[in-house]
Amino acid sequence: MARRKKPVSWLWRIIAIIALLAAGAAAWLWWDVQRWTPDEDAYPDQGALITQADGLVNFNTLAALGADFVYLASSIGTEGRDQRFARNLSAANQAGLDVGAVHIFDPCTLADGQTANFVTIVPRGGNMLPPVIALSQTAKDCPKRVSAAAVESELMTLINQIENHTGKPAILKIEPEFESAYGISARLERNLWVNRTRFAPTYARRPWLLWSANENLQSAASDEPIEWVVVQP
Repeated sequence: MARRKKPVSWLWRIIAIIALLAAGAAAWLWWDVQRWTPDEDAYPDQGALITQADGLVNFNTLAALGADFVYLASSIGTEGRDQRFARNLSAANQAGLDVGAVHIFDPCTLADGQTANFVTIVPRGGNMLPPVIALSQTAKDCPKRVSAAAVESELMTLINQIENHTGKPAILKIEPEFESAYGISARLERNLWVNRTRFAPTYARRPWLLWSANENLQSAASDEPIEWVVVQP
């Protein structure tokens, strides 16, 4: 005589349904976060940070998506350069966007060489937005030991030199690791740019001006994710 199969427990059925619902909610949240930008009523001025890693960006599409401005990566340390800067600068201007340049600070090298790299690429004066100095890399991986005091000293020199070239006060784009290592936001009186997707960050010790509200926004402007930025009203 064949043995009868035991009925599936209702408890396990409920668990399976909950698991499916949770997986569906997680998938929806992942999809939503990739396409989320802050409400324009709360943040009327919005834009993007564009680097060569973003590929061939359509700046007209970016403007149609609600961007009023773009910041373009220009130089890295003493030698690195964004290979798309000149192309992106021209295309962004043609699309009617306000444009600014970003230098990525290298704590392992002296300020003079970094400034020379920046001024070779970024035009002096004009109608460009205030320059941005991006602070993400700390000195922990430098070939030779660099003290916190030396990092701050070279950064201050770089700020002064870039401001002299552009004629505008620099904005400091401080990421959490750099802020944790040096506490720069409390000591240098410059406008701040902070990062955190979806939720306003709290790691800076002063109010911020710019916020990267979605660090990996999927959009029609590029095949690659871009960094979406808003301005504090």
